[in-house]
Amino acid sequence: MPSIHSCDLSLVCPAFNEAENLTPLVAEWNGVLRATGQTYEMIIVDDASDDATPAVLRAAVQDHSRLRVLRMSRRGGQSAALAAGFAAARGRWFVTSDADLQNDPADLPKLLELAGEFDLICGWRKDRQDSWTKRLTSLLANARRRKLLDDGVHDTGCGLKVFRREIATRILHFDGMHRFLPALAKIEGFTVTEVPVHHRPRVRGASKYWIFNRFRKPIADLRGVAWYRSRHLAAAAHEITASEVTERTTEPVAVTPPRAQAC
Repeated sequence: MPSIHSCDLSLVCPAFNEAENLTPLVAEWNGVLRATGQTYEMIIVDDASDDATPAVLRAAVQDHSRLRVLRMSRRGGQSAALAAGFAAARGRWFVTSDADLQNDPADLPKLLELAGEFDLICGWRKDRQDSWTKRLTSLLANARRRKLLDDGVHDTGCGLKVFRREIATRILHFDGMHRFLPALAKIEGFTVTEVPVHHRPRVRGASKYWIFNRFRKPIADLRGVAWYRSRHLAAAAHEITASEVTERTTEPVAVTPPRAQAC
């Protein structure tokens, strides 16, 4: 990642076959980010879409000077697209969002208010606008995750998050990483909280998730993250400088005289 931060906020948004949603998505986020008064960039990562997504993004780049578009060479999934966006981002803080317009950009100020107090602020879709099957599977998966990982978050599936760039450089990257960002951040010693946010129904495009891909792989990933949490090396070391060595060796040493032996 670049060592010099050229802006305050980097929006990173993975997209796969979301052509119908991208034009309003970019317009909404551009307005909300501009209203923060902070410098920003928008990064949309096209996960090798095979619909009109590439053409829509090419047109959007012409209209929005702060928009950057990345295209994956092959389909990698949400975690791979996020990782590519993190690697390219220049901001001090990262903002993530789904591309289906179900996350509400207007919630961003609520998350940013806590950015000085916490390292990762997660959105929590308390009133979720999805099918009952999605809500049920998420409820079961989130309960199981909280029990095993104790990450303190109700809803890791919410795409809306704000976090320090250092989190993206420190956490373990793997396929499925996006489901465990709070736990991975806490493992590395970062502070995490969550904020209730709006959740809008999907009105355009098709969902990329169904019951089978919400259970089989995530359960295997959950076991892996639980193992990593139990085996993670958290020890820290302090380098001893020459001045510290000198100070320690010149300190007076108290000597206790031996006690007299009994006759």
